[in-house]
Amino acid sequence: MAFRKLPRRYGAFVTPFFLSLLMTCVVSAISVLKTQGFGPEALAAWPTAWLVSWVVAFPVLLLMLPLVRRLTGLVVEG
Repeated sequence: MAFRKLPRRYGAFVTPFFLSLLMTCVVSAISVLKTQGFGPEALAAWPTAWLVSWVVAFPVLLLMLPLVRRLTGLVVEG
């Protein structure tokens, strides 16, 4: 079974999509565990915390990515 890839032009959306999924997963888990400790309540609260974080993070990444690329260009030779 072959996986059909998206065209290259979608990379500007796919990269922040995956980055926001992974980063919000880790950060929301750390935040929930720090405030509630490790237990059933924290495990139950984490998916909602992650979803809210991701809903905010993905559009913010899409908006901020051009600025981040320019700032990177200022400090990295290329």
